[in-house]
Amino acid sequence: MSGRVQDTVVVVTGAGRGIGAGIARGLAAEGAKVVVADLDSERAEATADSIAGALAVGVDVTDRGSVQRLIRRTVDEFGELNVIFNNAGVSRPERFLDITEASFERIMRVNALGVLIAMQEAARQFLAHGRGGKIVNTASIAARQGFPDFAHYCASKAGVVSFTQAAAREWAEHDITVNAFAPGVVDTPLWDDLDAVLAERDHKAPGEPIAEFSAGILRGRPATPDDIVPTALFLASRDSDYMTGQVIMIDGGMVLV
Repeated sequence: MSGRVQDTVVVVTGAGRGIGAGIARGLAAEGAKVVVADLDSERAEATADSIAGALAVGVDVTDRGSVQRLIRRTVDEFGELNVIFNNAGVSRPERFLDITEASFERIMRVNALGVLIAMQEAARQFLAHGRGGKIVNTASIAARQGFPDFAHYCASKAGVVSFTQAAAREWAEHDITVNAFAPGVVDTPLWDDLDAVLAERDHKAPGEPIAEFSAGILRGRPATPDDIVPTALFLASRDSDYMTGQVIMIDGGMVLV
């Protein structure tokens, strides 16, 4: 029985673990041909090994040549590219007054510039084959509301929303849709890392910082990657063909916009 994205060629960046790995597995279960892309090649290989027919590619989304090679490998392996999930991202909590030029540039380079480059290179491929395509960006609740300790991360994700909207307008005539989803707290290694940094800095027990941050979730718990997959499937499938320039919140009701 065919799935909702049967034979759709999909690249997922940052797919070595967490949300990206969950999306890659969820799409593959519905018939997609998945490219698992990650800065950590070993993590990419490990995720791809758990997915029948998946291709693992190491990529640095901040390096245009690396992204171009990712697109080329995808097309060489599967014949085309239909969807890209720009999911790679980094975060590190810092008080507003402690943000340095270096930490700001690191987060903006990966989360904003990396998304811009991948959007551009995917769009160039879509335009070359002339059949349109879908771009899906990972935004965040942090794009909709500022949070203490995460000002530079919030700014980077606000940039993702702006790129999503601007590109949707510019590429609509070419049948390229551009959308985003905005997770809240997700039970992933990234959030474990953030919790560890905050717990050590603020002299709290492990798990306490994220529990406090999650207290306002109306659904009563953080998300898991599996909670993100249904929306990812929708955005990768023909079900979302009439939708572009939108940001879908998947945060359990933490931020209401």
